[in-house]
Amino acid sequence: MISYYAENIKIPKMPKRKISAWIKDIAAQNGKKTGEIAYIFCSDDRILEMNKQYLNHDYYTDVITFDYGEMDTISGDIFISMDTVASNAKKFNTTSENELYRVVIHGILHLCGFNDKSASDEIIMREKENEALRRLYT
Repeated sequence: MISYYAENIKIPKMPKRKISAWIKDIAAQNGKKTGEIAYIFCSDDRILEMNKQYLNHDYYTDVITFDYGEMDTISGDIFISMDTVASNAKKFNTTSENELYRVVIHGILHLCGFNDKSASDEIIMREKENEALRRLYT
């Protein structure tokens, strides 16, 4: 089950059934089944708090993924800062909707085992994101 929540902000408008089907499709493409996945949309302040508390990072980010998966089933909580999504959309000259979907699938790709810590891993992650976005828009 994929669920969507908001903490002290308005939940973003998006076609949840379509997005959930897309998420399941991308997981399947990567050899995974979806278990319990919760998206929590929040503010920059909340994501900074989460970053400090759980990851010992003192900076803002667009997404934090907590992985609870086992074997071939992905499960987790994915926190998304809508403030950072909006500022990144401007920074990267894209729509807020496109940037939101990129971050949504970014969290799923982390649950599927992809990382973006090194430069080479980041290239692979961007390719996977772009491939997933093409699938969403076709």
